[in-house]
Amino acid sequence: MDWKPHIAIDADTLAGKPRVAGTRISVEQVLSHLGNGWTVEQLLDQYPTLTRDGILACIAFAAVYLGSERMVSLRG
Repeated sequence: MDWKPHIAIDADTLAGKPRVAGTRISVEQVLSHLGNGWTVEQLLDQYPTLTRDGILACIAFAAVYLGSERMVSLRG
């Protein structure tokens, strides 16, 4: 999925956090809910302005972002 049309970053909205375009729902918020076991259907029910493509774009955005970051083990 091409996430670019679905994700917006604007310094004046949500303090510049990446968000689903046209909403005030952050990528972090969507991923947090998914990580806590919410289904796509639950997200769509709770956030009427959110779309399935918006949710998929959040996942795609995170994959690209994490792929460009160097991870360091926290184990001692």
